[in-house]
Amino acid sequence: MKRFVEGEDRRQATLLPACLDDYVAPDNPVRIIEAFVDELDLAALGFAGVVPEATGRPAYHPATLLKIYIYGYLNRVPSSRRLERETQRNLELMWLTGRLMPDFKTIADFRRDNGPAIRAACAQFVVLCRKLNLFTRAVVALDGSKFKAVNNRDKSSHGAGRVKAVSGRRA
Repeated sequence: MKRFVEGEDRRQATLLPACLDDYVAPDNPVRIIEAFVDELDLAALGFAGVVPEATGRPAYHPATLLKIYIYGYLNRVPSSRRLERETQRNLELMWLTGRLMPDFKTIADFRRDNGPAIRAACAQFVVLCRKLNLFTRAVVALDGSKFKAVNNRDKSSHGAGRVKAVSGRRA
C-alpha cells in the first residue's frame, strides 16, 4: 500500500507486549473483521480515498478506518472519541490496526464521508454472518405504544410555583 500511513508488523517484538499477535486468540472476532475487510473491494463499494493522493501527508487507508468502525459497531462503541481512546489502549484494536491511532476527527470524517459505502459493507457483513449461521432465530418484541405528553402549567404544581416565585403574581 503505497502513499498510506503504514502500521507496524504484528510479529515485531516489543517490550510490552512481547508480540501483539500473542494477545489475540485465534478465534477472536477481530480476526474475522480483518479477513472480511481485506476481502472487500472498497473502490467498488464507493469508499473515498482508496487511491491515494500523489502529494500531501499520507492518509489512513479506508480499510483501516472501516475495521475500526466495524469493531466499534460490534462492541457498542459508537462515539468517534471513544474509538480514538480504544485504539490507544485496546489490544484487539492495536492488533487490528497495526498500532495505528487515528484521531476522533479522522474517524468521524470517515463515517460522514462514506455513509453509503459503510452501509453496503455492513450489508455484506450481515450476509456473510447468515451464510456462516452466526445468527440465531430469536423472537424480538417491540412496544409501539405512543402517549401524548401534555402538562398544562396551571395543573402542574411545579410550573405554577415557579411562576409565582418569579413574577410575584399568577399569570
